Amino acid sequence: MKLSLVLVFAFILPLIRAQVPHWGPCPEPSVQAAFTLKQFMGRWYEIAKLPAQFEKGRCIETNFTLKADNSIRVVSSEILKGELRRIEGIGVVEDAKNPAKLGISYSYVLPYSPYWILSTDYVNTALVYSCTDILRLFHVDFAWILGRTRTLPDSTIEKAKEIFANNNIDVTRMVASRQQSCDKTL
Repeated sequence: MKLSLVLVFAFILPLIRAQVPHWGPCPEPSVQAAFTLKQFMGRWYEIAKLPAQFEKGRCIETNFTLKADNSIRVVSSEILKGELRRIEGIGVVEDAKNPAKLGISYSYVLPYSPYWILSTDYVNTALVYSCTDILRLFHVDFAWILGRTRTLPDSTIEKAKEIFANNNIDVTRMVASRQQSCDKTL
């Protein structure tokens, strides 16, 4: 049993190194009602986020494209140390009855990670949440405020944070994303 726990922690520790784990299982936030995947497609800019080990650069954006097989091509980019870096992944609707609960993977060897659309108006903002339970003892989560433009009004950002908080998602560590001097795009 001890060896099992050591192996589990050895596997997950690199995944959560920059994150702050929270005790207990993931919250179960409400997602966008009557979500329309086609309207969500297109380019979204990261406005604010919970800090994530895998996002270190600036000018972070993601472009979603619906494929013929109804999977989603996901291309994310950032500028890090003056270089444009891209990563391509695949997204899927994990439950047809709840299409706002997407799964995204950037690797063929890793499972899909939750990518839940909590709220969106499709033309200005989207609130996204991802959470992974670790043995139901604790969880590691990510949250993003996305915009169709590189900036959003402060009042919109505050309203977004309230929506997260009302869903038991701690966004006290949320930070603004750097979207200045973004001369390189997808």
